[in-house]
Amino acid sequence: MTMTMKAIVLTRFGGAEAFDLRDVPVPAVGARQVRVRVHATAINPLDYQIRRGDYPAYVPLPAIIGHDISGVVEEVGSDVSEFRPGDEVYYTPKIFGGAGSYAEQHVADVELVGRKPRNLSHLEAASLTLVGGTVWEAFVSRARLAVGETILIHGGAGGVGTIAIQVAKAIGARVITTARAVDHDFVRSLGADEAIDFVTEDYVTAVAALTGNQGVDVVFDTIGGDTLTRSPLVLADFGRVVSLVDIPQPQNLVEAWGRNAAYHFVFTRQNRGKLDALTTLVERGLVRPVIGATLPLARMGDAHTLLETGGPRGLRGKVTIDVVGQSVFLPVPVV
Repeated sequence: MTMTMKAIVLTRFGGAEAFDLRDVPVPAVGARQVRVRVHATAINPLDYQIRRGDYPAYVPLPAIIGHDISGVVEEVGSDVSEFRPGDEVYYTPKIFGGAGSYAEQHVADVELVGRKPRNLSHLEAASLTLVGGTVWEAFVSRARLAVGETILIHGGAGGVGTIAIQVAKAIGARVITTARAVDHDFVRSLGADEAIDFVTEDYVTAVAALTGNQGVDVVFDTIGGDTLTRSPLVLADFGRVVSLVDIPQPQNLVEAWGRNAAYHFVFTRQNRGKLDALTTLVERGLVRPVIGATLPLARMGDAHTLLETGGPRGLRGKVTIDVVGQSVFLPVPVV
């Protein structure tokens, strides 16, 4: 008899109403795969970009999307020795490579899967997998951020920025971040050394003042557009720009050329190594998740709307989904 599970299925590209809660078959487990009971997932900008139709060639419909999982192993393939039923794990499903995390069960290649940090709940762990792996790749593999260097992190109060600040501080960097004035105490509590109000201040001028016109060694761009275009203006010589955002328009990089800058555009590939490194930081108390909201699986459309709009007064951290329960935690307006 075929097992079934509840899943949120993307039936068409469009708004948050494009999701449908359905009973679907549970995938079979291959020799080097594990089947995981999903306890929690989370929402990323990539998710709503897929939903609205930004990547139609990569996502055949109907589709189960989603890129964060924390849960418990229920079945292992015949050639799996790394895990056994009952193990708590967390990971990101293969991006554009099959079913995602918006479901009660998930089958994954064992090489993607890491052991969940012991000091985190499933909701906390699910908020970290894609973001944490992306930040690790951006800072360690690409930018090679070093002790004593200065980094500018755009959007420090957001889902990516909150983790980026903490990882940069764990590496030993000086952290400057942009955030609304109301979030300055919050981002400093995460480890930011300096905060710039992007609403009232020009970040290029502010960085020049904070660095004595020396500039920063690394810019971490989570926003794109004008933020990415002006990044060379705040770089020190031989600085590096790492961006998570694609470039819809050509860029004039003459300022970057004059600084011998390096550019890295990160579309992360997940593996257990990144998760294990992140777990070490978490279990040492150097990185802690920030959850801005939690909703049940059936309210996936509301979760997408919340992340996409930022809520009535802004959103700190990640939007998570309680897959096994009915938890609801909505952001308190930041005033």
